[in-house]
Amino acid sequence: MDRSIAGKKIKVTGIVQGVGFRPFVYGLAEKYALAGWVRNSSSGVDIALEGPEDALEQFLNDLQNRPPALARIDSCTAETVAVSGFTGFVIQPSLEEEGKFVPISPDMSICADCERELFDPHDRRYRYPFINCTNCGPRFSIIKDIPYDRPKTTMAGFKLCEPCQHEYENPLDRRFHAQPTACADCGPQVWLEANGRRLAEKEEAIQLARQRLREGKIVAIKGLGGYHLACDAQNETAVAELRQRKKRSDKAFALMAFSIPAIQEFCTISPAEERLLTSPQHPIVLLQKRPESHVAASVAPGQNTLGFMLPYTPLHLLLLEPEMGFPSALVMTSGNLSEEPVAFVDEEALSRLNPIADSFLMNDRPIHMRVDDSVYRIVAGQPYPIRRSRGYAPQSIALPQELPQTLAVGAELKNTFCVTRENYAFLSHHIGDLENYETLLSFEQGIEHFTRLFRIQPEVVVADLHPDYLSTRYAQNYAVEKGLQLIQVQHHHAHLAACLADNGWTSTDPVIGFSFDGTGLGTDGRIWGSEV
Repeated sequence: MDRSIAGKKIKVTGIVQGVGFRPFVYGLAEKYALAGWVRNSSSGVDIALEGPEDALEQFLNDLQNRPPALARIDSCTAETVAVSGFTGFVIQPSLEEEGKFVPISPDMSICADCERELFDPHDRRYRYPFINCTNCGPRFSIIKDIPYDRPKTTMAGFKLCEPCQHEYENPLDRRFHAQPTACADCGPQVWLEANGRRLAEKEEAIQLARQRLREGKIVAIKGLGGYHLACDAQNETAVAELRQRKKRSDKAFALMAFSIPAIQEFCTISPAEERLLTSPQHPIVLLQKRPESHVAASVAPGQNTLGFMLPYTPLHLLLLEPEMGFPSALVMTSGNLSEEPVAFVDEEALSRLNPIADSFLMNDRPIHMRVDDSVYRIVAGQPYPIRRSRGYAPQSIALPQELPQTLAVGAELKNTFCVTRENYAFLSHHIGDLENYETLLSFEQGIEHFTRLFRIQPEVVVADLHPDYLSTRYAQNYAVEKGLQLIQVQHHHAHLAACLADNGWTSTDPVIGFSFDGTGLGTDGRIWGSEV
């Protein structure tokens, strides 16, 4: 066995920040008795190691083949360097590099460990509605800039108490450098208010909100990436009132239930659907409604499917905790008027949702970027995205080749935009229909955030052919203002190109594609239908 001492300089890129990667590296270094350091940088994670050659090889093997569950390694390069004589292994402060970028982890649902602590009366975070760790909790919705460190998140204003600080600094703790970590003594708090008056705080606020829901009231709830509007899903009067106040004629409402058995009271669930419901993303999943389902008729008028999700934050778990007389399922729809973006700033929510909600369950953890719930269904045994947002955005798609830095602004309806850098395509969260000022503003704020976060200075702007789309007008103005090339693409061609990228198509051979998308402006200036 070769025990000669060697040095390695390692660079890891991908989703490697905010997912427990540095403590994972620390643990591996301790396991193999290696010396050196690890740090976050603006481009990924840097590692310097010294130790026996065989131990270095074992370290690299584990690093690449057994990363943390939420990590995604895009590249890992190792270079042999001179031995510096390190003693011990340390985690160094983050390094900011001008112009560099790193993919950002999406927000993730509460993990099993945190859920167990949430309901453990002996745990110091018992029933604390903002419990999280390096394996779960808010990420994208709270990040202001990179590297991903607490001062660059919306948690910067919450000073850690001594026990939390100890966990945060302990490389062997699950909350080591968990940037959103907190407890009831030092972290965000929840309260219930109505008509400008604070009615209750902390646990009492949650219980009062549950009472209001049980009574058939509509409660606005501040969640991970914005506000929800909630009511008893089996109370037809409450659901019909919510539909009328929200000005939503017939589009189905999303539902939330505490557990898989609770959802099975209303829907059938296949193994593939259960895997998707319980995945770290916890999306809304469209499920077949049981004929005997007692959900209110106004939840999904005329439909044989229901969109269910499981609680993905500790606050939602506490709200939906099973109790005799409490609803088995709640409507949990986006906190907005129909066709507007979801409210996420407290003052804005109080103003916009006041005509809809009877009371507001609020908290003082700021949301930096609104993120709506994702919607999926299972097709031929595979997950199929209908709305890709929370839990998935801003995960990148790997492109077969490097492109100029590009801003693609998307279409008018169900808008998402995309920015590219190197061989990454970063898809935005769900923006919505660009038919009013509020949604257009959300679109503009999203583009500004993505270009800053991923250090992108677009060289090319891409838009739809239709001249009246607000996204096209934005792209035209942006291109003129920045002196950039504007490329306009036919609507159905764009769908097919996206389909190829989505499926990892790398061939340059011609393909035949079918785009059954309804109408889009054609290259001859006329409205086209579905295309081949």
